[in-house]
Amino acid sequence: MRKVITLILMLCAASLYADSKDNMKISINITSTSGNHNITATLVDNSSAKAFAELLAKGPLTVQMDDYGSFEKVGNLPVSLPRNDTGITTKPGDIILYQGNKITIYYATNSWSFTRLGKVDDVAPAELRKILGKDNVTAVFELLK
Repeated sequence: MRKVITLILMLCAASLYADSKDNMKISINITSTSGNHNITATLVDNSSAKAFAELLAKGPLTVQMDDYGSFEKVGNLPVSLPRNDTGITTKPGDIILYQGNKITIYYATNSWSFTRLGKVDDVAPAELRKILGKDNVTAVFELLK
């Protein structure tokens, strides 16, 4: 009987741990010509997002992000992350891994083979476009605990 109860408790704990991983949150502090803005995002459940979270668990990550194509900000990561590329059409607020070593924040749509890392929480597309501005930005990614 004890073994059954122990097994049930272990399964419950594993389930709770998995649920918390599915809802992992990050903070993104964006410095642009429009000012300093802090937004949050929810990571998706894939090996790429988990590797990104492990990178952020070591400390905040500052990324210089350039505007590209008037639909995204893109910056280089210090390491390559595992890719889970699929053909997708991005939406404003999507956080995407590109080529394994670039991170992007979309403020418009684009279709390509990407790896989704997460999605910005509760920011309207027009507001996100305003936050990101037309110029390059500095983004500090940090894992929320």
